[in-house]
Amino acid sequence: MPASNPLNPPLAEGIRRLGFRKWYERELLSSHAHMALAVLAAVAMLASFEAFDGASVGDKLMDTAFVVLTGGITLWALQRYAYLLMHAEEVANQANCPRCHAYGQLSLSERPVRRRGGEDGAARLVPVCCKRCAFEWDVDDS
Repeated sequence: MPASNPLNPPLAEGIRRLGFRKWYERELLSSHAHMALAVLAAVAMLASFEAFDGASVGDKLMDTAFVVLTGGITLWALQRYAYLLMHAEEVANQANCPRCHAYGQLSLSERPVRRRGGEDGAARLVPVCCKRCAFEWDVDDS
């Protein structure tokens, strides 16, 4: 199980502490914060390229280090943005109750979280229960 992150808790912990809708909202906000970080880092990278022209050797080395650093931050932030956004959308697509079709009105079920494909399976099946009709199903948290 991944280390607990207070800003992006795993699905089961997030539903237990916050409820599904707040968990989903935080996932989207976190993903968009990563997108903003990627844009800012890309602007910083372009500024470092701009400062490269006409600089001394020492400044060029520093600018090169800034380009590499901000490029790495940009790539990491874009990857994190895409992951968080896609993960939130995958889970949200499973948040409709199969019986009464209520969206996002789910709570954590009493059944334990299982792994699909045995103990070393990557996909986690989080048992949820509809607040409206009490129907139980599993949400794939892969």
